[in-house]
Amino acid sequence: MTPEDSGQAAPLYITAVVGLLFLALIFFAFGEADIQRNGVQGAADAAALAAAKESRSLLEPDLKAHLADPDYFESVFSPSFLGGSDNACWRASSFAALNKASVVRCQPLADGRWGYEVRLQSNKGISTDTVPGTEGKKAEAAAVAVVEPRCTFTAEPNSTPDPASSPDTGADPDAEATATPVGKVRCDGGLDWVVDSEDLTLMPEMADLFSVRLAEN
Repeated sequence: MTPEDSGQAAPLYITAVVGLLFLALIFFAFGEADIQRNGVQGAADAAALAAAKESRSLLEPDLKAHLADPDYFESVFSPSFLGGSDNACWRASSFAALNKASVVRCQPLADGRWGYEVRLQSNKGISTDTVPGTEGKKAEAAAVAVVEPRCTFTAEPNSTPDPASSPDTGADPDAEATATPVGKVRCDGGLDWVVDSEDLTLMPEMADLFSVRLAEN
């Protein structure tokens, strides 16, 4: 190669190197964006599940308070039950913070399902502006988690007896009445729970009664 040829090749070589570096920066920018999106999606999934699980836990005191009410149990274990009145979005916020994200929106579902919709935004923006308009842009992701009954409830036929129809057996009026189980809860996996208001130790864990899973928006 002559000196003249070398002089002509140098600018082409430099241009090729600059082009390759530019492409590498573009791939880096898109790679960083993908990492952020994947990270915030994982955070959104965890936050939505946390809110739904907290909502399930908040139902436990109400369930214990209505162990003698078959109508309440029939409503709780129906597919149309929407959960308790307490809002569990605070749990989503705490999980978002642990995953370096912020809550953009958190709300109970309004489509007839018991659950929560959560949208998060990453706290850190993209660090390069190689792709116009991307510098500082923060990734967002949404997730939905639902709570579903794993059981069905069957009321006892005599769970709500009429006192007026009960014969007078001459029993001591000061004697304590014996509570009658209001019915039976049958769950996935063969778990049976005879609902007895006099024995709270029989009550299964809330996770045995209701499942929590991610769902489509």
